[in-house]
Amino acid sequence: MKNIICDIDGVLLHDNKLIPGSDKFIHRVLEQGNPLVILTNYPVQTGKDLQNRLGAAGINVPETCFYTSAMATADFLKHQTGNKAYVIGEGALTHELYNAGFTITDINPDFVIVGETRSYNWDMIHKASRFVAGGARFIATNPDTHGPAFSPACGALCAAIERITGKMPFYVGKPSSWIIRSALNHIQGHSENTVIIGDNMRTDILAGFQAGLETILVTTGVSQMSDIDKEPFRPNHVFACAGDIDVV
Repeated sequence: MKNIICDIDGVLLHDNKLIPGSDKFIHRVLEQGNPLVILTNYPVQTGKDLQNRLGAAGINVPETCFYTSAMATADFLKHQTGNKAYVIGEGALTHELYNAGFTITDINPDFVIVGETRSYNWDMIHKASRFVAGGARFIATNPDTHGPAFSPACGALCAAIERITGKMPFYVGKPSSWIIRSALNHIQGHSENTVIIGDNMRTDILAGFQAGLETILVTTGVSQMSDIDKEPFRPNHVFACAGDIDVV
């Protein structure tokens, strides 16, 4: 039985509205007993928040199925030396870091960690740049530059710090294969028996390809059939929507 890693936005939901058929797909997967990870690059919501979000759209999933770039970032940092972090992000990210044993501080941090936040400001850019230039390791939850309606996302917030310091962060989220490995560890799964379902060739499908997973593209989100030929890699399967998937 295959492990399933499934994206949220563009696969299951558009904003907070159900993509028709995705509820039946997820409920069928749960009934079959496939190990399931619902994976998102968005670090602002906790597993409980995401459970409530999907539940409101008619998809009922246990909280333990959700895995975010904030969780993967905390997992990544557990494997590094140092336990002090200056954080630009919301409560869900700091919650995961506290749980991993980190001290959140602006005094000699070992890491500068950037997620998504609407309260981004000049002072944050200044402090983060000073710490990174001084040797703090620069970590970002995901490389996405924008969300719906061109709302600034993590990659855009990192850009100012990158330009000032000349240093690139390590991006934990898709298309990095780190978040895939972290999600698989979360369910004690292995890449050779796992399929990833996503709507974006350059994040979901590339991450799956780099991690050695079977890949399924659905065309209800970012990437369309015409986009497949623009990339040097191919998804293993393409479906019009999650409700049509018949290979798991």
